[in-house]
Amino acid sequence: MIYQGGCHCGKIAFEVDGDFKTAIDCNCSLCRRRGGLLAFVPRDKLKLQTPEENKSTYTFNNHVIKHHFCSNCGIAPYGEGVLPNGDPMASINLCCIPAIDLGCLEIMSYDGASR
Repeated sequence: MIYQGGCHCGKIAFEVDGDFKTAIDCNCSLCRRRGGLLAFVPRDKLKLQTPEENKSTYTFNNHVIKHHFCSNCGIAPYGEGVLPNGDPMASINLCCIPAIDLGCLEIMSYDGASR
């Protein structure tokens, strides 16, 4: 299914093709502070609907994942990186997709703090 998502002010908008029934609640130093529920898709399933220059990017630790956020409203709707096998992936903050009922998701904890 194709979903529309983005930041609060609309400066970053995207569509993503996925079947979202589960979400990851990560406790790494970044996710714990910003909140959000994550799901991962192949990078080609995410289509940015706004100009690339609208996003700001933050990396930390091993600088493997590019955490994208809006410099205007501060919301972090998605990130980009590669899977262990080298395939490009996108991490989607499911809280940034209004059509998804977050209460229906199976939430899985991920111990990113220990990585």
